[in-house]
Amino acid sequence: MEIRRRLWAWAVAPLTLALLATGCDSGTQEADSKPAAVPTTSGARSESPARVCAHPEAGPAKAPAGAVTVDPAKVGDLAAKTRKSPPNTTFWLRPGTHRLDPDRYAQVVPKKGDRYLGAPGAVLDGGRKNQYAFSGSAPDVTISHLTVQGFVAPTDEGVVNHDSADGWVIEDATIQHNSGAGLMAGARQQVRDSCLRDNGQYGMNAYKGNGRITGLVVEGNEIVGNNTGDWERRKPGCGCTGGIKFWAVDGADVRGNWVHDNRGTGLWADTNNNDFLIENNVIEANDGAALIYEISYNAVIRNNTIRRNNWVEGRKAADKGDSFPFATIYLSESGGEPRVKARTDKIEIYRNLLEDNWSGITLWENADRFCNSPANTSSGDCTLLVKKTSSCKKPAIDKEPLHSDCRWKTQRVDIHDNRFVLDTSVVKCTTKCDRMAVLSNYGTYPDWSPYKGEAVADAITTGQHNRWHDNVYVGPWHFVAHDPAEVLDFTQWQSVPYRQDTGSTLTTDPKAGD
Repeated sequence: MEIRRRLWAWAVAPLTLALLATGCDSGTQEADSKPAAVPTTSGARSESPARVCAHPEAGPAKAPAGAVTVDPAKVGDLAAKTRKSPPNTTFWLRPGTHRLDPDRYAQVVPKKGDRYLGAPGAVLDGGRKNQYAFSGSAPDVTISHLTVQGFVAPTDEGVVNHDSADGWVIEDATIQHNSGAGLMAGARQQVRDSCLRDNGQYGMNAYKGNGRITGLVVEGNEIVGNNTGDWERRKPGCGCTGGIKFWAVDGADVRGNWVHDNRGTGLWADTNNNDFLIENNVIEANDGAALIYEISYNAVIRNNTIRRNNWVEGRKAADKGDSFPFATIYLSESGGEPRVKARTDKIEIYRNLLEDNWSGITLWENADRFCNSPANTSSGDCTLLVKKTSSCKKPAIDKEPLHSDCRWKTQRVDIHDNRFVLDTSVVKCTTKCDRMAVLSNYGTYPDWSPYKGEAVADAITTGQHNRWHDNVYVGPWHFVAHDPAEVLDFTQWQSVPYRQDTGSTLTTDPKAGD
């Protein structure tokens, strides 16, 4: 389920399955620098997202009526009282540092409907000994006004809601300085007004081992400084890092968050996600892309302020001579699909401000990545249109419907009414940071692939209803179509055969954007 970026290869031999590392060299910037305002649907500016990490909301200073009081002076008191109490119990954690028993598997296992409220200054600390804070399958658990830190979950596992139980509410919490993911996700989970900071791999890993995640809400959070373990450097090409990673989520609202200074990608939806609304976020200063939407379906991306992203990873690739248009919004084998139920049947990207990022939007489709292909890095997964991965093989894959449905398609992408501003003196670049792109590679692999040659490149460029229009460009923008070698100016981009950006304008002087 990792991302792999392929270069254009005019070759008859099978494409080498090389991975591109996206490790980075810089640390995070100051976490409490002031975020930008966000464009609203009316074109005005809304208030900036809350600086949740610097100014967390205090919890109740006194125990609510009927609550069980937890004493920080008693090691293991929280887990013990949870075991002894019935479902739907409210626990109030006194001010101070609470600890679990000094065993790596000591953890709190809530019952259905339990609520954990932290008093001002209440901290649950794993002491770099405990792996998990809250686990188990009980639904409808609430954790609020509590700091959870110092846990050492293994790679790809999480500290809070370790088992991806459903219906959890995480609000006004601080989840920081943990290994692995600070938080996992289940269906109907709500993560609101919380600080997900400086966790070793992800702020949140929205993954559920059995069943899909539906009805996920991520709202009003600050997601900063995650991937302190620099996993892309330790495990090149793993695609296992960033602020939040989403896997097979069917229905998510991601709004009003401040996603910044993460080592790697800010928000990354990877493998059969569907029906996302990503709006009114500030996404800035992430080492990698602001947003990756990969082998997924149907999304609305609107009214976001996206700035100064991908400086580290984009520059690193350019310095190596890589011609791929690494972008700030990167759609990889993802598009609109009317047969997959969602609030939209497109990927619509509109009314966003993208300012001084490393390049703009890239629409990409790997011709060699399809169901049952060895080049499918999401091994074992197939499109949502095919029930059995194994059915995508010769001779059936040569004919419809499998010829179409075995391939994730970057299609029905509508990019309009955005403002793209680039000042190369700010980004400190001279080339390859100024790209908008729609392209594929030359299909070569495997030898039984029905998608060899330029077929996919032709389709994504002119045959799959991908469209830019009514945008504003400020700065020295260039456009890539069909393959990385085809770099166009604005007039060529608007002309036959591409006919892109009807109704759009371009002003080359970045000072015109002031």
